[in-house]
Amino acid sequence: MVTEKFALTLQSQAAIDAYMAEHHLMACEKAILLEISEAISCRDLDKLDWFAGFGDGFRAITMNLNEYRRALEFGFTEIAFTEYGWFASPKFLDREDIKLEQSEIRIGRGPNGIWAYALSCNYGTAGSSGPLCVFCKKFHTRDAALGAALDDMKAQMTKYLGNSDTTNYKQDVLQKTLKAIAALEVRRVQLTLF
Repeated sequence: MVTEKFALTLQSQAAIDAYMAEHHLMACEKAILLEISEAISCRDLDKLDWFAGFGDGFRAITMNLNEYRRALEFGFTEIAFTEYGWFASPKFLDREDIKLEQSEIRIGRGPNGIWAYALSCNYGTAGSSGPLCVFCKKFHTRDAALGAALDDMKAQMTKYLGNSDTTNYKQDVLQKTLKAIAALEVRRVQLTLF
């Protein structure tokens, strides 16, 4: 069986309608598909070609375009793709990895000066982690991003204090991390005094 290569054309509206009916879409996906429909109804071939440049199917186009638009919010303008056809995540500038015992805060800024943070929390055996990426919350300064990250990390550690599952939530790991957070907060205050 030969499958047809995906093409986004002025005749793609029926395929878009079928795709939208068959899939549970996120709001951003639906909005992008409606933009493509608008380009079709306006017979805007240049815009359709631009959309098609983001992938070889509706899912790839919507996901890649959504990430590209989020990247623009941080000032990243390059359009590049991985070997698998997914949008190449931009690399944050002035990236810092701040160790807090066995956990870590990652902060960085985009070219337009907008900052973001991501956490890697180790609770003993259990943990959680996320990448520093364009889907992270935005902050106008490094200090604001770091302050929010410390508050977030403190909340993550505090919610497991006293947990009866001491295999996954080792109380000494939680306590040491909270002490490391407190020490960093004291250093931040001291720096503002000078």
